[in-house]
Amino acid sequence: MKKVIGVYRNQQMHWVGDGFPVKNLFSYDRLGQAISPFLLLDYAAPYHFDATQAQHGVGSHPHRGFETVTLAYQGEVTHQDSSGGGGTIQAGDVQWMTAGSGVVHEEFHSSDFAQHGGLFEMVQLWINLPAKDKMTTPRYQAITKADIPRVKLEDEAGHMRIIAGEYAEHRGPAQTFSDVNVWDGEIKAGHEAFINVPFFHNSIVVVLKGDVDINGTHVLDSSMVMFGKGTGTGIRLQADQDTQFLVLTGEPLNEPIQGYGPFVMNSKAEIVQAFQDFNNGKFGEIAVETV
Repeated sequence: MKKVIGVYRNQQMHWVGDGFPVKNLFSYDRLGQAISPFLLLDYAAPYHFDATQAQHGVGSHPHRGFETVTLAYQGEVTHQDSSGGGGTIQAGDVQWMTAGSGVVHEEFHSSDFAQHGGLFEMVQLWINLPAKDKMTTPRYQAITKADIPRVKLEDEAGHMRIIAGEYAEHRGPAQTFSDVNVWDGEIKAGHEAFINVPFFHNSIVVVLKGDVDINGTHVLDSSMVMFGKGTGTGIRLQADQDTQFLVLTGEPLNEPIQGYGPFVMNSKAEIVQAFQDFNNGKFGEIAVETV
């Protein structure tokens, strides 16, 4: 069994723009290489938005050097970016954006969701790009719920959706630069599940909702669990309540991490260059729709 080396819980919510009330469950500025190639995870726990004609979300802003992955559980988000990528993700869908050499994007509640209101629940994950790929051409992957393999856990304990990587001979649809697994799971109260992960990967379990024992450690909602690298492959989950979780594993990049705001590179000089390139318009602009 993998050794649990840390459990971190955050119940403090802050706003990203005016559309995303999130809890930051981990970040590279605190955990650094121990979570490589993952950088950050924000969880927008279920939050009710009233119906409105206003546009709520995050306006135009840049990124360079990494990928953003948005998982929609409830509600809808519409994305547009300067590389031409865009679309609306609904419950069960995933949006995988590679910022690469530089992109400007915006994310707002879809017009349909805004008009009707309702519960909104999302996760946004940042995944680092290897140094050799940091200046790759930006791209956008819209992954629908139907595209994602769903694997039943033994004894009707629940299921896992394979978004990236491979599990139980099912491969996720996401195309990745880093060697990662992103699995989205649910386990029922009173059940247990055994999950195997790669021996030399950095491995994280994020508990979004529920109450669960993970390799002998009691874990509550809005928590992340870190495991020692090279300490086995097994993760055992025993759920006291219905539990929603993510399993994230990745081969460490073992490269310097230099981040500032919306940019994550390998050196301070590259960060300075990113700001210069953005200010000089090299990230492009989001196309304005004309009627």
